[in-house]
Amino acid sequence: MDINFNKNEDHNKLLLSELNKRLAKVHLGGGKSGIEKHHSKGKMTAHERINYLLDSKSKSIEIAVFAGEDMYYEHGGCPSAGVVVKIGFISGKQCIVVANDATVKAGAWFPITAKKNLRAQEIAIENRLPIIYLVDSAGVYLPLQDEIFPDKEHFGRIFRNNAVMSSMGITQIAAIMGSCVAGGAYLPIMSDEALIVDKTGSIFLAGSYLVKAAIGESIDNETLGGATTHCEISGVTDYKAKDDKDALDTIKNIIGKIGDYDKAGFNRIESSKPKDNPEDIYGIIPKSRADQYDMYDVIKRLVDNSEFDEYKAGYGKTMVTCYARIDGWAVGIVANQRKLVKTKQGEMQFGGVIYNDSADKATRFIANCNQKKIPLVFLQDVTGFMVGSKSEHGGIIKDGAKMVNAVSNSVVPKFTIIIGNSYGAGNYAMCGKAYDPRLIVAWPSAELAVMSGNSAAKVLLQIETASLKKKGESITKEKEEELYNNIKSRYDAQTSPYYAAARIWTDAIIDPLDTRTWISLGIEAANHAPIKEKFNLGILQV
Repeated sequence: MDINFNKNEDHNKLLLSELNKRLAKVHLGGGKSGIEKHHSKGKMTAHERINYLLDSKSKSIEIAVFAGEDMYYEHGGCPSAGVVVKIGFISGKQCIVVANDATVKAGAWFPITAKKNLRAQEIAIENRLPIIYLVDSAGVYLPLQDEIFPDKEHFGRIFRNNAVMSSMGITQIAAIMGSCVAGGAYLPIMSDEALIVDKTGSIFLAGSYLVKAAIGESIDNETLGGATTHCEISGVTDYKAKDDKDALDTIKNIIGKIGDYDKAGFNRIESSKPKDNPEDIYGIIPKSRADQYDMYDVIKRLVDNSEFDEYKAGYGKTMVTCYARIDGWAVGIVANQRKLVKTKQGEMQFGGVIYNDSADKATRFIANCNQKKIPLVFLQDVTGFMVGSKSEHGGIIKDGAKMVNAVSNSVVPKFTIIIGNSYGAGNYAMCGKAYDPRLIVAWPSAELAVMSGNSAAKVLLQIETASLKKKGESITKEKEEELYNNIKSRYDAQTSPYYAAARIWTDAIIDPLDTRTWISLGIEAANHAPIKEKFNLGILQV
């Protein structure tokens, strides 16, 4: 191994260490004191509930764990958006579980909480996955009600999705394990079956204080909407559980009796580990986002037996397109080549840039995968499309549009891994969040932005200095350097993978060694949803 490999390895392992520290912190939810208070009520935490519910030796993945990070400072923060979401197995059936974290603002709904819940429902709808709601929430966080109440992607959309999923035959089970008030009361009752935990669970449109204020009636919350009331008088709930574990055991029994599902039929054989050591990835990915590396070296450490069949190997070399297997599943990989390459005509092409020929190749390959019903995996490390007169005269806009068209109209499931750069239109063409990947995750080395921090800072600096000069202010070299550094610092903060994850532009930041697990579980989930649409590129300027 050379010295650069060792430097890269040290850098990437430090990034991984930072990721693990952040995960440990966010998993504490509202903090140790909040957890102790929660336990004192005889209740399990959101993570404890999910971990008890999921099969003990099965694999699982957590969605949007960093949602809300470094947001809502003025409101005391909202770790992990106050809700935990995991995809895993219950009684052998793959499901998605959504659990309110009552240690965070009593499980109140912030705007990002609604977005995370909608993302969980989106995953359930796309993949026809059973969804379990573990409800323990004080309802909408009132100081931010204007940002969560009336719009299409706000709180009410969740109940609309409940109804849609019911009509689609997607199993929904809800357990009321704490507070469930006001509009939030509709979520569990719009599910197929609802459980309620005796003495700790309650559900009503208005609590005792509001009832007193509204109509003058004096009544306690337990009599108003506790387990006995709703299981024996109103009939609103279907099962009464004596405690959290009893409720979760009942869910396990219900899920265990669900019949088998219609499969999409994606190809899978027995899994094989990569022959090349996956841990080498830490040394391959460069410390600097501007440095080059060979994407083939990464692919070999992600795919079964380190084997793949490359499509159009000698053409469009800044894009790698190949068939391979990941954990036994057949996949089509579209990856940005990150090293300088030489064309047959002797021209040099920059790594990470999409040229006319590489866009054309990717478009054809995506069409082939759709015809063969092979899921697509995008490995992003892209700075964008090639610019300049030669590319423009060659029709780069047209070729780029064809690739975006193919990605947009693809009917096979798509999975996106952001390895490094994810800039501008390159993010779109390589199946960014706007193009409906079933799952999209970033490595700690990722950066997402319209352009790199360095390029953006130079552009913004020109605008800033021009503005100052118009005002008659002189700009010294030192002042210009100070402005540049300030602009770049602000911009770089927004390119961080954590900034993206906080806003759910990605589903997770993951250890590169967990990539195979995410793709495999993602395809297994997608296999629940047979493909009914036909791949159609629509009208293209050929």
